[in-house]
Amino acid sequence: MITSVLKQQRAERDYLLGQRYIDRLDRSMTTELLNSELIKLISGPRRAGKSVMAINMLKDQEFAYLNFDDDQLLSAFNEDEVISGLKEVYGNYHYLLLDEIQNLNGWEIWVNKLARRGTNLVITGSNARLLSRELATSLTGRYTEIKVWPFSFREMLHYNSKSMESETANTPSDQGVMLHALNQYLTHGGFPEVVRNPEMRNGYLSTLFDSLILKDILKRFQVRQTKQLYDLASWMITNYTNPFTYNQLKNDLQFNSVATVQKFCGYLTEAFLQISLPAYATKQKLHQRKPQKVYVIDNGYVGARSFEQSPNLGHLLENMILVELMRRGNQPGFELFYHRTKNNKEIDFLVRQGHLMYQLIQVCFDLSSLKTRKRELSALTEASVELRTNNLLIITWNHEEIIPVQDTTIRVIPAWKWLLEK
Repeated sequence: MITSVLKQQRAERDYLLGQRYIDRLDRSMTTELLNSELIKLISGPRRAGKSVMAINMLKDQEFAYLNFDDDQLLSAFNEDEVISGLKEVYGNYHYLLLDEIQNLNGWEIWVNKLARRGTNLVITGSNARLLSRELATSLTGRYTEIKVWPFSFREMLHYNSKSMESETANTPSDQGVMLHALNQYLTHGGFPEVVRNPEMRNGYLSTLFDSLILKDILKRFQVRQTKQLYDLASWMITNYTNPFTYNQLKNDLQFNSVATVQKFCGYLTEAFLQISLPAYATKQKLHQRKPQKVYVIDNGYVGARSFEQSPNLGHLLENMILVELMRRGNQPGFELFYHRTKNNKEIDFLVRQGHLMYQLIQVCFDLSSLKTRKRELSALTEASVELRTNNLLIITWNHEEIIPVQDTTIRVIPAWKWLLEK
């Protein structure tokens, strides 16, 4: 039985090896990872490209493959039979890829055993807390994590074989092409299957949303309040970029307790559906008291599952920038907040690196209105004085300018150009 399943999975692996992919890791990082004896953990949302990244990393190596998103493998799993079957199906292999490992109960004990015996492992998973908690407990210091997001704008252009360099978009025609691509990305998002087949967006993402709720939350955590969880997830997607408190959600969605709301919000975050952005405060207790702002892991979910009557381009742009900041922030000491000044003027994003206030960012789709311009400049200059940073940025749809204010300047940059900056 198990050998038959492994042969089917080898055919699946070989099919995937024959597809066209873009390199999402540079060659030097891939080489460094493969030469390391540490377990390579690739985490991120369902269908964001974790398996593809792993297979692309291993494409020139001898490797075996186990996909734990397969009920046949899970129901027939036996450690000794699997190891014997892998040798029978693959012969000698140098790496073992364990895909969607979180589906296997007690997986961390088995992975630990394999690592101790010298197996060079690459594993993927779609639940942030489950992976980090169990790895931290069982495999302290023995793994390195690579986080995968849906395609960035640069990766989407690369996949579609379009130019990736901003300086090539100097003519009106080139800028029009770039803005058309950005509009597709803004509304459709960056899930690889949607980039490949944009006409399937709504149906595909709606099905993916249901699968995420069912497999990664309801089934895994044995949640019985199905309707309440769906209501909460839909509320989050519809109200993206807006502030919320757990008490507000309890009242609006008629939950029995704040604790249940908080737990369900945690599930949605751990399953890589939503991102909660805290307000900046100088003390930890104040962080916890202030409303958080909710964002969605990919703009495509908004069109597929939101109750918006028509797209809110300003909110979509802000959500897109937040996701890109999170993608770029995978480094020690990186922290991201929103901020309200003493006069209650909001800064969309405060980027902190260690104890350094690195940058203040406003996102404004259209800066042409004098009222809007005054509001954005006033908030940035006020926050600049309060937080003692002169690195000020406004990201717009397609406006570029350097604005002198007081003793510093504010850089205004089109979103497409900022997204393509290295």
